[in-house]
Amino acid sequence: MMRHCLLLLLCGSLSLVQAQPRTDTLLKNMFDREATPLLRHMLQHPDSFRYQLIYTQIDRDANNQPHFTHYYLHVDADQYFNPASTVKLPIALLALEKMRALKVRGLDGNTTMLTDSSGSGQLTVHTDSTAKNGLPSINHYIKRIFLISDNDAYNRLYEFVGQQSIHERLWKKGYKDVRIVRRFMPLSEEENRRTGAIRFVKNGKTLYSQPPAVSRLSYDYSRNIRIGAGYMDKNEHLVSEPMDFTKHNNLPLQQLQQMLQSVIFPQSVPAAQRFQLAPQDYRFLYRYMSEYPSESADPVYDTTEYFDSYTKFFLFKGTGHHVPSHMRVFNKTGWSYGFLTDAAYIVDFEHNIEFMLTGTVYVNRDGILNDDKYEYETEGYPFFRDAGNIIYQYELQRQRVYQPDLKAFRIDYRR
Repeated sequence: MMRHCLLLLLCGSLSLVQAQPRTDTLLKNMFDREATPLLRHMLQHPDSFRYQLIYTQIDRDANNQPHFTHYYLHVDADQYFNPASTVKLPIALLALEKMRALKVRGLDGNTTMLTDSSGSGQLTVHTDSTAKNGLPSINHYIKRIFLISDNDAYNRLYEFVGQQSIHERLWKKGYKDVRIVRRFMPLSEEENRRTGAIRFVKNGKTLYSQPPAVSRLSYDYSRNIRIGAGYMDKNEHLVSEPMDFTKHNNLPLQQLQQMLQSVIFPQSVPAAQRFQLAPQDYRFLYRYMSEYPSESADPVYDTTEYFDSYTKFFLFKGTGHHVPSHMRVFNKTGWSYGFLTDAAYIVDFEHNIEFMLTGTVYVNRDGILNDDKYEYETEGYPFFRDAGNIIYQYELQRQRVYQPDLKAFRIDYRR
């Protein structure tokens, strides 16, 4: 439920009254009963921690078709959070969708993708040292995005899709409030609008050539979004005023949850809202949304840095590096400026349960942004661990009329 405003005439003057963030009784009562002391403290200070949480129950019918019930805790589309790397989810989906829509003979996700510099702030990228064959491709960039949330991979796919096309296509699907106007590198607003030329080549032959592009769209920056008590500028000088997020990326939590649902369960959303992908695209996405860095043969990662729970916030991040073998998390996380966000579909094959959790929290005790001093380890990850565990324990005892058949999500990661 989006916050709305009512103008009321009170005592001869106009007063602006805003609706409260949406909270459902099920979650409120559950967290009141089960919250750990740290989680309880955080829940008691919503203005400080800016948390939002969506819990999605999934119940199957006799034909194994899923049905969804969403429960909300302090969800407010008007409360800004920095989406950080969660914007990589729609960019990955749009890149696959665009590749399919081109209908170029011989072009697929593994075709070599060469990026050329055409202006200020752009890079020439003709190699990929993380790939076994040393060459960049859409599929390899997507692997890097989901396995370790790689920024460079996101930047290249942002350029392939193009800033204008990103918004035209997402807005057409109904994601009206999404704004993805920034790459993860130090660029100006104008530089982010511009993307260089891209070529797809195979056996020395160019299959498709994309010219440089510039976005001519206008964006709604009417909301003045300022957060914190101060921030460190690019010269590492303290600026003693709130940081301006007015022109940053924006991805409201409910729309992030809906994107994840549209990928995991495409038939559950209206046809106009789906990403137009091939069956093999979905299988590819499911694998790399749930695979651990230790299981990846291409690319290969140092698992002391990129451990199994590296991008698995709910239940597992901060509880050690191990994730039980009978559980899988299909998700996309993001972390930046003290904001932590995760959109996850969680499966327990041993107990035959499934559910979705999408949440965000802000941990920045000193109020200074861009100083790399955030309470991720002591407050942020425990928030996701404890909240996830409460929902998981509830799911373990929740009665279902029909047990789910989850074989579509059983993946042989050795192949």
